[in-house]
Amino acid sequence: MTNTYQPKVVFLDQASFGERIDFKVLSSITPRFTSFEETVKEDVLERCKDAHIVITNKVPIDGNTIAAAKNLQLICVAATGTNNVDHHAASARNIPICNVTHYGTPSITQHVFALILALTTKLFEYHTAVKQGDWERSTQFCLLDYPTYELAGKTIGIIGYGELGKRVAELAEAFGMNILIAQSHDSATSTRGRTPLNTLLQHSDIVTLHCPLTEQTRNLIDQAELSLMKTSALLINAARGGIVNEHALATALKQGVIAGAGVDVLSTEPPKAGNPLLAGPIPNLIVTPHVAWAADESRQRIINQTRDNIVSFMNSQPRNVVNLVKAT
Repeated sequence: MTNTYQPKVVFLDQASFGERIDFKVLSSITPRFTSFEETVKEDVLERCKDAHIVITNKVPIDGNTIAAAKNLQLICVAATGTNNVDHHAASARNIPICNVTHYGTPSITQHVFALILALTTKLFEYHTAVKQGDWERSTQFCLLDYPTYELAGKTIGIIGYGELGKRVAELAEAFGMNILIAQSHDSATSTRGRTPLNTLLQHSDIVTLHCPLTEQTRNLIDQAELSLMKTSALLINAARGGIVNEHALATALKQGVIAGAGVDVLSTEPPKAGNPLLAGPIPNLIVTPHVAWAADESRQRIINQTRDNIVSFMNSQPRNVVNLVKAT
C-alpha cells in the first residue's frame, strides 16, 4: 500500500463509546471516514458494502455482510472479544480481524476493588442510613448498625490469571490479603502455585472472576459451586455474565448461602427482558451496568489502539490480528 492510499473507513457504533472521547484520531486517518452513532442489524450490509475498513464495537459482522462487502480489506473490533465477527468468513476472504488489548486494566481492576470495598465496608448501607437521619438520631458518635471487616488477612481467590487477574493479585497483596489462583479449567495437569477450583471456592473469603466466556466457562459458578463457598464469602464478577448462573446466584444471596456479590456484567446486555439479579430486592448485591472498563482513559486507549491498527494495516504491517490470514 502506498502513502496515497485513502481507504473508506466506516465506524458502525461510535455512540457505544459515549462522550469525552477524541475521535479525531480516527477521522484524521483518511478523508473518507464515516461514523454512525448506532447501526441496527438491517442497516449493517448497506453501510459496509463499499467500505475498505469497518470498525465495530458490538455490531455483528456476519458472513453475508463479509461476502457482500466486495471492497472490504480490514475489520477492526474496538474491543478485545471478537465473537461478533464471523472469523471463518473473514479468513476465507483473507480479511484480517484486529482487536485491542490491555486497554482497561487500571479501570477494571479499580472497579473490582470498588465493589469489594463497598460490600466489605457496607458503604451504601451507611450512606443510606445517614441520608435518612439515623446518625442525627444516634445517641453515640458513630453508627455501628452494619458489620464491616478488613481485607488484611483475608483470602482472595482469583479465577483467570491473565493480565487482569495478575493486577488484581498485586492490589490484593497491597491490602495484605492472601491469594489463591485457580487451576486453569482447561489444564489436564496441576500447575505449581495453582489451586483446584473447588478448593479455592471453599477457602476464599472473596472470589473474583477474570476468565473469558467460553463453552467451558459458561455457568462455571453454578449452584454446586456457590454451595462450596463460605457463608461469609463474596463473589465478584467483572468478566462476563454467562460465567455465573444468575438464577443460582440470586437464590444463593436470598438464602444466605454466600454473604454478598458485586456484578458488573449480565448474560444479556442491556437486560431488556429482565434478569434474576434485577428482580426485586436481593440482599447484599451490587449490580453496575457493565462500566468496569469504561473510565475515560480506558475508552480513549481503545480508540487510539484502533487507530494504530488501521495505520499499521495501511503500512502493510497488520497488528493484533486474531484470525487466520495469509501473509501478503
